[in-house]
Amino acid sequence: MTDLIIRPAAPTDAAAIMGFIGELAEYERLSHAVEASEADIARDLFGPSPRAWCDIAELDGEPVGFALWFYNYSTFKGRAGIYLEDLFVRPAARRGGAGKALLRRLARRCVDEGLGRLEWAVLDWNAPAIGFYDALGTEALDDWTVRRVSGAALAKLAG
Repeated sequence: MTDLIIRPAAPTDAAAIMGFIGELAEYERLSHAVEASEADIARDLFGPSPRAWCDIAELDGEPVGFALWFYNYSTFKGRAGIYLEDLFVRPAARRGGAGKALLRRLARRCVDEGLGRLEWAVLDWNAPAIGFYDALGTEALDDWTVRRVSGAALAKLAG
């Protein structure tokens, strides 16, 4: 029998979180896009003004996955929600309930805090993840297109 727990990340998890980010980036074929460092994670999750939070899935005491999230706000709902930036479970631990437990933990937080919604993005080619999310009853927002500005274009827009 295996023991699965979901717990809040602690400062000592910064290296493990960075490891998960690297594994996720490799899976998503985006390793070239990772600029984050362990110091960035430590500052933004565990510093004096946290910008994001993280839950860790442990299987038999070994970290096997994470959910990194932050609060957002819906003007239409008139309340905050949670945006799930990253959800990742190591391949060897998949189908063991860790992904669902991480999402369940965030859903519980939303309900307990009276938040309006839990949302995230998924790459359109990631059929296993899409199937997993569909099985949980999530809905795809096909009417919306994600837009992003960064790097030189962000600096230019900032003036």
